[in-house]
Amino acid sequence: MKGIIGKKIGMTQTFSEKGEVQPVTLVQAGPCVITQIKTQSNDGYNAIQIGYETVKKANKPTSGHLQRTGNYKYLREIRVEELDELQVGQLLNVEMFSVGEIIRVTANSKGRGFAGGMKRHGFHGGPKTHGQSDRWRAPGSVGAGSTPGRVFKGKRMAGHYGNETITTRGLEVVSVDLENNIISIKGAVPGARDTLVMVAGEGNIPVYVEEVIEDIAEETAEEAEPTNEAQPVVEEVAEEAEPTNEAEEIVEEAAEETAEEAEPTNEVEEIVEEAAEETAEEAEPTNEAEEIVEEAAEETAEEAEPTNEAEER
Repeated sequence: MKGIIGKKIGMTQTFSEKGEVQPVTLVQAGPCVITQIKTQSNDGYNAIQIGYETVKKANKPTSGHLQRTGNYKYLREIRVEELDELQVGQLLNVEMFSVGEIIRVTANSKGRGFAGGMKRHGFHGGPKTHGQSDRWRAPGSVGAGSTPGRVFKGKRMAGHYGNETITTRGLEVVSVDLENNIISIKGAVPGARDTLVMVAGEGNIPVYVEEVIEDIAEETAEEAEPTNEAQPVVEEVAEEAEPTNEAEEIVEEAAEETAEEAEPTNEVEEIVEEAAEETAEEAEPTNEAEEIVEEAAEETAEEAEPTNEAEER
């Protein structure tokens, strides 16, 4: 079986070869990406999982599962018979269907809320006369009173109507638009506008779909090695990373200016030398002080020595 995910655009009409008007439903299908391949040996059956409509963020389990292909909003599984030429990351589009092919479409029907028996099951309704005027749309009796004394399971009654998964079979493909990924299907398709639909047909997925997204982890050794085209790019990046001559000159000038500012200027040196000389001059005893000290020492010596008069006595 082959299939693809899409969204219902709406309904229109076309003309057949005989000139007859035929209603058609437009479905924008794909492109979808194969996100997982299930095999008979690992999973017990052959199938592929496809993703549709990329999203930026996803929860951790989903991100881990789709880390090789990117995150997708919708995931569906399709049973297939042959898996030999299919691989993760392969793109699927409407090219797998052809004009005149019989397909089936699965989607959720329109939700109609809580509906009565006449709308939900097509009941005929009660009589309009014979003393009854307010129970035209009543469901009527739902079971006997004493035997069995209960309502059987599955009794058709009022309740929730619509929003159910419905598959419409036997639909014919009228046209295929490869540029816009639109399939024209003869007849009605379940669901309202923008409803997610699953278009499936008999047969295997064709081999001609060979495009693979680039971010797949299963890369061959040739893809892992840098190609010749990548080398010039790397060299250009390296050249851009190296400092240019202008940058070197600017750096050298800035270093010289910093060094000049750090070294003391001649004026500062002269001021420092003058201050040192003045300090040294102040620290050395002057000649006047030396003379005063010498005179005081001589006077002290004269007083200490016995005079000649004392010796004579």
